Amino acid sequence: MRILFVGDVVGSSGRQMIQDYVPKLKKKYSPTVTIINGENAAGGRGITEKIYRSFLEVGAQAVTLGNHAWDNREIFEFIDNAKYLVRPANFPEGTPGKGLIFLNCNGIEVAIINLQGRTFLPPLDCPFKKVDDLIAQAKKRTSIIFIDFHAEATSEKQALGWYVDGRATAVVGTHTHVQTADNRILPNGTAYITDVGMTGPYDGILGMERGAVLKKFLTALPVRFEVAEGRTQLSAVLIDVNPSTGKASRIERILLNDDQTFFE
Repeated sequence: MRILFVGDVVGSSGRQMIQDYVPKLKKKYSPTVTIINGENAAGGRGITEKIYRSFLEVGAQAVTLGNHAWDNREIFEFIDNAKYLVRPANFPEGTPGKGLIFLNCNGIEVAIINLQGRTFLPPLDCPFKKVDDLIAQAKKRTSIIFIDFHAEATSEKQALGWYVDGRATAVVGTHTHVQTADNRILPNGTAYITDVGMTGPYDGILGMERGAVLKKFLTALPVRFEVAEGRTQLSAVLIDVNPSTGKASRIERILLNDDQTFFE
C-alpha cells in the first residue's frame, strides 16, 4: 500500500498545482490513497465546498484541515455532510465535522486522523490524550492509521511522532509551510516528517506576499497578508505501508518547483 500526502495548499496557485500535478503524481507513483491538506486553499485562509469537491475530483480520497479551518464561514454550511473532510479532532466536543474518518481502499480500511498542536497556537484539548482515544477507536477496524499533525512547534511534532511510534502508520507535520529534511521511519515502524511543506507560491514568505511580511517585521505594525503571485511549488510525501501490519517501510519527500522539476 502507498499513501500520497500533499502539504498545505495555499490560494489559487496552490489549487492550480493540485490540478496540474496530482494526476501526474498518481500516474507515476500509483498511490492507494491520496490525501491533501486544504486549510489554506481559499485565498490563503479556509476552504469552500467547491474547492473541497475539486480536490476529490482530481483524485484525493481525503482532505485535512488545521487552525484556519473556520476562516471561511461557508464551511459551517457543508462540513457535516462532507464525508472525506477531516478537521482537527481535538477541538471541543460539539464542534462541527469529524476528526477521524475511515476510507475503504480495495477492501482495506485506512484511518485518517487530523490533530492540532497547542504550542504557539490557540489552546485546544490535549492532542496526546486525544490521539490515544482515536488510535484505540481506529484499531478496532484497521492497523493503518495516518495522522496529519497541524502544529507550530517542531518539538511538539516530534514528541507526538515518538509518542505514537508503533501505534500509528504515519505522523506527518503540517502548518509551518517549509518542507523539512527529517523524513524517517521511527524504530517501531511509524513514518515521520516534521513538516511536509506547502503547495502554492514559491517566491512568497510561507505563501504570502513578501512586501507585507517584511513590513510586519520591520515596523511591527498591523498589515494585511495576501497570497503571493508568481512561480509555484508543490510539496508532498510518499509513504509505503505493509497493509497487514500497518507499519511503514519508506517515506520519501517530493518537492516540485522551478529548481526541482517533475520527471515522468
